[in-house]
Amino acid sequence: MLTESVTTDIVVVGGGLAGVSAAIGAARQGSRVVLVQNRPVLGGNSSSEVRVWVCGATAHGIHLFARETGVMGELFVENQFRNPDGNPYYWDMLLLEKVKAESNIELFLNTEVIEVEADGPRESREIHSVTGWMSGSERRITLTAPTFIDCSGDGLVGDLAGAESMRGSEPRESYGESWAPEEPGEDMLGSTILFYTKDVGHPQKFVAPPFAIDIAATSIPQNRVIRQSMNGCDYWWIEWGGELDVVHDNERIRDELQAVCYGIWDYIKNSGLYAAENLSLEWVGAVPGKREYRRFVGDHLLTQHDVLGQTEFEDRIAFGGWSIDLHPVGGVYASEKGSRHWHPEGNYHIPLRSLYSRNVTNLWMAGRDISASHVAFGSTRVMATCAVLGEAAGIAASVADQLSLTPRQLASDHVHTLHRAMVRADASLLGVADDDPENLALIARAQASSTATRLASERSSGQEALVDDLALVLPVDPALGAVELLVDAEEDTELELELHSVSRPQNYLPSERERHVVVPVVRGRSWARADLDWTPEQAQNAVLVLRRNSRIAVHRGVAAQPGTVTLRHRELPDGERNPDQWRHWKETLHGQGICFRTLSATEAFAAQKAVGGYARPYGGPNLWISDVASADPQPWLELRWTDTQEVACIEIVLDDDLNEDLINLHHHRTPSDTMPTLVRNARIEALEDEVWREIARLEDNRERRRRLVLENAVTTTAIRLVVEDTNGVEEARVVALRAYRVRP
Repeated sequence: MLTESVTTDIVVVGGGLAGVSAAIGAARQGSRVVLVQNRPVLGGNSSSEVRVWVCGATAHGIHLFARETGVMGELFVENQFRNPDGNPYYWDMLLLEKVKAESNIELFLNTEVIEVEADGPRESREIHSVTGWMSGSERRITLTAPTFIDCSGDGLVGDLAGAESMRGSEPRESYGESWAPEEPGEDMLGSTILFYTKDVGHPQKFVAPPFAIDIAATSIPQNRVIRQSMNGCDYWWIEWGGELDVVHDNERIRDELQAVCYGIWDYIKNSGLYAAENLSLEWVGAVPGKREYRRFVGDHLLTQHDVLGQTEFEDRIAFGGWSIDLHPVGGVYASEKGSRHWHPEGNYHIPLRSLYSRNVTNLWMAGRDISASHVAFGSTRVMATCAVLGEAAGIAASVADQLSLTPRQLASDHVHTLHRAMVRADASLLGVADDDPENLALIARAQASSTATRLASERSSGQEALVDDLALVLPVDPALGAVELLVDAEEDTELELELHSVSRPQNYLPSERERHVVVPVVRGRSWARADLDWTPEQAQNAVLVLRRNSRIAVHRGVAAQPGTVTLRHRELPDGERNPDQWRHWKETLHGQGICFRTLSATEAFAAQKAVGGYARPYGGPNLWISDVASADPQPWLELRWTDTQEVACIEIVLDDDLNEDLINLHHHRTPSDTMPTLVRNARIEALEDEVWREIARLEDNRERRRRLVLENAVTTTAIRLVVEDTNGVEEARVVALRAYRVRP
């Protein structure tokens, strides 16, 4: 047996998406990081060992312009290019490549942490080291660092260190949560094992093992959807073990879940109810995908009220958007639906104070074990949200170490410093503006060769009968005058319209009614005009509701501008037991929207939008858009200074269409491998002696965030980004253009 010792700046335990993102986030801030994973592959529940699709703030398209950025965003976009069919092994490979690309990360796979050295009184403990056993190599490795991040999911490190924790469900009286039970319980969300099938082109028999569950003798066929075409996470409801200890009883849970998988497959193959003659069982998971175990207690405990009320924390460091998603304790055998959902009106904030232990002074946590009630955890537990929490914890841990601060001190007095680091990293933040004094763009004047000044979608791709209420979301900056809608009418009639403001800058649902107009519509095709004349106090989203009229058809557009989207109103299903939780509005005509045009100019796409401000949709799309290529074939965006500046690094954030709901495995397929909205080829030029000289290039770009470090700093009064072409759209789109004196 080999005994080894490693000393580093930060130890991250757990190689799921939270741990991967934490390690990368900290490493990119300059910290030396050790990443410890107890499995042979990275990715946790998303890996090829478990194969759960990565869900997050988009909630499968429920929330608009909500896809994560930062490390998770990079993974989504690159996986879409390399792996559009959702091969789980390609996903493993991408995660490993991203970690190995960071020279500041030392990776230990197949290493189970079994010991934690910590001391101090219960209310103020400190971790000194963790020790892991590397199976297969017979290596005992002790990792020493000033800072530790528990991304283990089950919270083993924090538990061994004596961190305060919670398990099960808290009673309703604790936090006043309507979805909490009257009495506390030890039950949790169960674990899941999935299986894959394939058509082999010739008959295949299946002989069930004796331990397979006879599901015909259970309630499963009556209470769960089973189809021979289903695969992998289509069977998310194969869940069990919530009444047990999901860690200590892990092997028992695995055996039961595999028995259920073989029983379902036996039912599909041999019941005679399915056309499954040529189908074969390709893969059955051997590692249960756990949903819930320990949650540590931080200085803030996130609750149902924070999720549904979208609490605006000053120390916000991430956002979520998945519904509060709780499952029956009986899992696959329960008579109730496999899950129940309560969606907030938009994405909600998560505070830094929920990412560190309140009694272990150098312990951060991210992923499933953050400080949240059982009900709030029902939303934060999904993997893309765990990943953005991981990146936040990694950046925070690095910044705190560099400033010699405890996590509590960082949250109390230095959040502004953390926010600047996170904004520069393009982390997933809502409502945090770029005000970094190091960014020379903030003292520059932004101008462009051209700017899109109209909100419009005038080219029709077909008709859509107005049999349901529709809603057109528009960015209003600074005002909304008249709007015209392309309609066909069977006879002379009227179109009833309502203009609504939204309740939060990140929301896209109608809230307060601001205008109500009735527009006469003549028989045949026409542009129906509504004079709205609305000027909000600040730029924001507005929702124009078109009340249904079966005598009218609207027109579908061929494309949708950033910040514009069309929603359809859905009626409450018969028998819906929770009408107050039903989400009535959902996007329709994705990527098309309806044909409309505004008659007043907009400033929503001005050059100044790419300097400072927000680097994602929030109260508007927040990006510069040029005129179309036919009018401006090589559009440029310029930063010009009054005084000469020395520029050593240029950073660009491009539009990767955050309304496109990407996913790592299958669930749905996005058509484009590369986001068409991204700039493909461009050059950076600096003005020297009144002549523009190329100093850097983008070539075959498929990324959102690019950092260009100049070999030699330039002294100039202006730089500009000249867009030569895009990956598909007709205009240039830039979210942020930044310049710095110092190389990273």
